[in-house]
Amino acid sequence: MKIVTPNLCDENPETVGAVAPIFNTYGGKSAFGGEIVTVKCFEDNTVVKAQAAEDGAGKVMVVDGGGSMRCALVGDMIAANAMKNGWLGLIIYGCIRDVDAISTLDIGIQALNSMPIRSVRENRGELNIEISFGGVTFKPGEYVYADNNGVIISPQSLF
Repeated sequence: MKIVTPNLCDENPETVGAVAPIFNTYGGKSAFGGEIVTVKCFEDNTVVKAQAAEDGAGKVMVVDGGGSMRCALVGDMIAANAMKNGWLGLIIYGCIRDVDAISTLDIGIQALNSMPIRSVRENRGELNIEISFGGVTFKPGEYVYADNNGVIISPQSLF
């Protein structure tokens, strides 16, 4: 599967939605896509860490971190665990850290920015609910595709 988001947009103009251009690419895999699993959390990555430990085959974790720039929701250990468990990628509406280490991992990661401070772990967060940011709504079970051109969503698989 070769993901090129402009081509997917051209081929599926009635069904895809484009996320506002707010993300930077950090992972070692610049293009990725799969079934959406959502996490909603704010400055607490407990649920993100727990999901990274689950089987993520064919899936992309989309995290609504409220756009916080005060701490990172994903670092190299969580990213490596997600990769080990088959996650195709993570899209973080918030920050990550350990940028150099993450760039060597065979997983797609997009985030707003980097921040060296880690999040708290107070077991706050929600899993598999509809979340909205960047002008679109991400629904669990639908699909997301990302590359260096941007991030798009689709109600069904485009492959």
